[in-house]
Amino acid sequence: MSHEVPLPPDLYGRGRDDRFLRFLDAVTRFYLPISTRSDRYGRRVFPPEPGPLRLVVTDREAAAEDVVALRLAAPDGGPLPPWQPGAHLDLDLPSGRRRQYSLCGDPADRSGYRIAVRRLPDGGGGSVEVHDALHPGARLTVSRPRNAFPFAGDRSVLLIAGGIGITPILPMAREAAARGLDWRLVHAGRSRASMPFADELARLGADRVELLADDEHGTPDGADLLGRAAPGAAVYVCGPAPMLDAVRTAFDASGATALHFERFAAAPVTDGRPFTLRLRRSGTELPVPADRTALDVLREYDPATPYSCRQGFCGVCRRQVRSGTVEHRDRKLTDQERAAGQMLVCVSRAPEGECLELDG
Repeated sequence: MSHEVPLPPDLYGRGRDDRFLRFLDAVTRFYLPISTRSDRYGRRVFPPEPGPLRLVVTDREAAAEDVVALRLAAPDGGPLPPWQPGAHLDLDLPSGRRRQYSLCGDPADRSGYRIAVRRLPDGGGGSVEVHDALHPGARLTVSRPRNAFPFAGDRSVLLIAGGIGITPILPMAREAAARGLDWRLVHAGRSRASMPFADELARLGADRVELLADDEHGTPDGADLLGRAAPGAAVYVCGPAPMLDAVRTAFDASGATALHFERFAAAPVTDGRPFTLRLRRSGTELPVPADRTALDVLREYDPATPYSCRQGFCGVCRRQVRSGTVEHRDRKLTDQERAAGQMLVCVSRAPEGECLELDG
């Protein structure tokens, strides 16, 4: 039961409520529920999470050797949610696989999203499915754009892309050019034929873009790449693990002041110790070596094990732990979810010798 709290007497001793305090009381009663998102009983009210998007493939083109670019739009042609350079989408493919792809179009174009995917015959199957199954007219469930690789718009910028790593970097170059920043971009790849969007990059500024094909120039090392950075520049890099490792190793000796990067694949396991997974339903025990992830071992046992980012921030590989101590290394789960026994098996582990019992 609620009780009305009477207003204090008039500040000047008059025989009525103070008008100013009555006014403040009315304003508070009106705006407090709005500002705190609470209902009339004081309970917090949170808006529902926006749902996924239902999109259709409206265009498909070859962007480079073994690279296909797809345009995704709303079936009714309506505007799509906004995004910023560095953002990505989660695609639910027809097979049930979920994969992440960077947005590589123009953020100002709300009529469609563009992604580009290189075919990897020896990968997890997602890229092959995109190439073989997604043609104009195909319908997909797609997450709203999320950004784990944001572009801060630093005054001086060096952008480095390796192969298909140009996909998040291209919108950054477009943004840097639009803002009039001091920017340079280096795109390295096996050959010119394998490097997508060269024409678009040249239109942004041929004097600011450098293409380094391995078959012409050899494979650049980290110090060579960072040598293009102006003193005090911020560096943004996306590419294969050897490129990232080379840039990170050479960074401290460069004149750059900030390093931002996004990996194609999972980072190597560091400080890992062997432990065991037990599948509760079957009783199967799976040893996890010190240099492999729980996800690697689960996928080897069951190739249908769901996963996406392999970096601990999307939550697709979430599993319920029934017993055992988890070393959480993700960037997704809340303290409450961890306390409830949830785990992201792509990055999180257990102490040496521990056995984690998982549902399933």
